[in-house]
Parts: sequence; C-alpha cells; structure tokens
Amino acid sequence: MSSRKELLARIADESQRHYAAWTVFNQAMADHLGLHPTDLQCLGLLGMEPEPLSTGRIAKLTGLTAGSATRLVDRLEKAGLVVRTADPGDRRRALVALAPEALTRVGEAWDEPGEAFTEILDGYSDRELDVIADFLGRATEVGRAQAARLSSGH
Repeated sequence: MSSRKELLARIADESQRHYAAWTVFNQAMADHLGLHPTDLQCLGLLGMEPEPLSTGRIAKLTGLTAGSATRLVDRLEKAGLVVRTADPGDRRRALVALAPEALTRVGEAWDEPGEAFTEILDGYSDRELDVIADFLGRATEVGRAQAARLSSGH
C-alpha cells in the first residue's frame, strides 16, 4: 500500500501528464477540424452552456481579452459554427450560440475519442465516478482561481 505522500506525488505527476496529453489531443482535434485550439475550446464551452453567452462571458471563460474574444467569435461565425443574436434584455449586446453545423461537425469528430474515453470510465464504479467528478470540479475551480490570481499580477 502506498503512503499518502506517495499517492499525492503520483496524482501530481499524473495530473501533469494528463494536462500535457490533453493539450496535444486538443491541438490534434483542432487541426483535424481546421480550427485554432482556443476556437475549439470555445465551441466546447458553448456546447455545455444551457443558454447563449455574451462575448464578455466567453472572454472570461477562455481567459481572452474582450477584443480577442470578439475576433474568436467573428472567426467562428464566419466558419458557420456560431450564430449571434440580439440579447432580448439589452439590444446593444449580442449573444453567441452554437450553430447546428457545429454540433454535427464537432460531434462527428468526437465519436471515436468519445468512445475511447467512455471505455475508460466504464471500468469505474458509480462511487468512484462520483469521486472523479468531484475532484475534476474542484480542480477546475482551483485552476480558474489561480489563473485569475496570476493574471492580476499576484
């Protein structure tokens, strides 16, 4: 049985390996789709949100400046992957949502990788999946908080 210190070191090492592998995978998927990796991440985020997002919200979620987020949305709109609609609460602001083409195009590209990732998860019990989901959620929040801290110069 490993000691807690050894387990924590293993988790830290595996987390770094996972992040590096995910970065390479994200680049390969973006290349496959003819997109920039940040554009692909934006499409993924839009796909998880129940409502369209403002460009400002996209900037916050992706870590981009407002201007860079606007250019990102312009590229995705030109490619037919997102649509802009007027915000019913503020007609000066646009909301961004996935276009049906994006769901089809990205969804098809994810078929094989999605199956491979599902096979990994099939080996875990519901209790273990709950722990994995909890860890990923907490790690995401820590990552966001640390990115904000670093961006603010602290």
